Amino acid sequence: MSDLADAAKRLVLGRPVRSDRLGHTLLPKRVALPVFASDALSSVAYAPDEILLTLSIAGLSALTISPWVGLAVALVLLTVVASYRQNVHAYPSGGGDYEVASVNLGPRAGVGVASALLVDYVLTVAVSISSGAQYAATAVPALRGHETSFAVGLVAVLALANLRGVKESGRAFAIPVYLFMGAIGSLAVVGAVRHLTGTLPPAESATLGVVAESGFEQGLMGLAGGFLVLRAFASGCAALTGVEAISNGVPAFRKPKSRNAATTLALLGGISITMIMSILFLASATGVRFVHDPATQLLRDGVPVGEDYEQHPVISQLAASVFSGVPVLFVVVSVVTGLILVLAANTAFNGFPVLGSILAKDGYLPRQLHTRGDRLAFSNGILTLAAAAIALVWAFDAQVTRLIQLYIVGVFVSFTLSQLGMVRHWTRALRTEPDPGARSRMRRSRVVNAIGLGMTGTVLLIALATKFTHGAWIAILAMGMVYLVMQAVHQHYGRVRAELALGTDLQAARALPSRVHAVVLVSHLHRPTMRALAYARASRPSVLEAVTVGVDADEVAALRAQWDAADLPVPLKVLDSPFREITRPVLTYVRSIRRESPRDIVVVYIPEYVVGHWWEHLLHNQSALRLKSRLLFTPGVVVASVPWQLASSAGQTGLEDSVRGTVPRGY
Repeated sequence: MSDLADAAKRLVLGRPVRSDRLGHTLLPKRVALPVFASDALSSVAYAPDEILLTLSIAGLSALTISPWVGLAVALVLLTVVASYRQNVHAYPSGGGDYEVASVNLGPRAGVGVASALLVDYVLTVAVSISSGAQYAATAVPALRGHETSFAVGLVAVLALANLRGVKESGRAFAIPVYLFMGAIGSLAVVGAVRHLTGTLPPAESATLGVVAESGFEQGLMGLAGGFLVLRAFASGCAALTGVEAISNGVPAFRKPKSRNAATTLALLGGISITMIMSILFLASATGVRFVHDPATQLLRDGVPVGEDYEQHPVISQLAASVFSGVPVLFVVVSVVTGLILVLAANTAFNGFPVLGSILAKDGYLPRQLHTRGDRLAFSNGILTLAAAAIALVWAFDAQVTRLIQLYIVGVFVSFTLSQLGMVRHWTRALRTEPDPGARSRMRRSRVVNAIGLGMTGTVLLIALATKFTHGAWIAILAMGMVYLVMQAVHQHYGRVRAELALGTDLQAARALPSRVHAVVLVSHLHRPTMRALAYARASRPSVLEAVTVGVDADEVAALRAQWDAADLPVPLKVLDSPFREITRPVLTYVRSIRRESPRDIVVVYIPEYVVGHWWEHLLHNQSALRLKSRLLFTPGVVVASVPWQLASSAGQTGLEDSVRGTVPRGY
């Protein structure tokens, strides 16, 4: 069974990788771009949708300002990219926003940033996968109604791919990301040419009217209209999510790490801005309509289109218009867009485990998250992210419109605190830097980060004001809970560390017990008992005795007779048990030894069977497990398990081939 499980693991994950091969998993820029930037690039598929979706609340006239909202988003994106280029040069260790905030603003701010990023990574997977499932349902009608199950399956596939290692997953995902970039680039170029030549047909929804929601009958006029524009801007700023992943992933780049990461950031910014503005321009040129409730908000000849109308995503509508007459290109665009949305979650699968590892190393998360798996990936972090994302997808039924309201707040919390930390970093560095050239560069960097602080802080306030009642409060609550959990974990590790510290009195720590009182527990006189007696005698304790519990008088008499006949040099003591208990009499006796000689140490030897089948655990060792679980809580007592391997356990370690024939069985 063990060999079969190991073979299945090797088939799925591949052969284990030696630790000294870690350098061979580092990424060149051409692979790092799709690995770390796929999240930000994929926002092209849903950020324009969210802008149009929000503006449509005010009716058809409000959609005309969508390119201007997109331009504001592009300006913020450009500023954030420029700011993070400073981050990767100043803090190339991979701590990203967490490290920047911790070093410059204090540990509490660092944990706050980390909690926001962890929640945002989970949301990245949930939003991207859910959006990808929606696009897949557009291209494959058989998936309609099964988007949630399909999305859960996609999360599992991504987790398995990342368990094989960063480099392997990066190579697998590079081609689809570049295909998406080519598809959107072709859509933009062909669309622009057809628009300039007057041959660009309208979108499928261009002839439909849009009903404004209650309170917005006058369009974007008044305070409510301005608030709606800000809300559309906040929704469009989802395009910035994923930018911070590169700063967290600097250690995964090839040398020179900081320069390659900064170059990748610049490429990401330029490509994302071009794509977003192209999509919004073409959506305006073709008259795309995209609303929350198409059945009632879209009108055909003044009448609602009804439940039978199927609203396609913005890119799908644009592809159908731009590539009219060439349906195969429409299918290609829809497929690669759905695929990039799925692969966008891969950014989180690279960022979350690395951040979790750093937090675990600092004592804010369980230490298991700091351990690399067989393929040098942080396996426990990958599995944790997958489980959390699946729960979120299932809870929100894979609906992007509901999930997107939780999005963006977390990432802009980290953006804002990170930029504030960088401003303080440059201010502190300027106090001690004597070189005029270096001081000039630092001042320029501080200006860039200060502008980034102003912009990201403004977006954060807008997002909180416009999205709080629409679901952002759930994300804020989740961040608060994660923050409290991390602080509790850190306090626990601190208490344990203080409790285990040697202190100044090393002499007391080195002191040996006065005597060792060894107790061998006996149920029957058989080979496991003889092995336990032999091990106990070999340790040369001050006192050695065998102890059995007298549950059945006839069995006790038979055991005494066997003991005497074997002429064993160890006395056998029988503990009375009028109520046929085993655990309580042993505990009472061991504690009595401790009371009589508090400076003595008591070693209890317990023979145990080592079995090879799961069902055998139900048939053996139950009394031994109960005894151990109770004895471990008794001060001054050491529990020694003496294993006896039954025949069914043969071949379970996977090491038998290397040691077979060197050690006689039973020794």
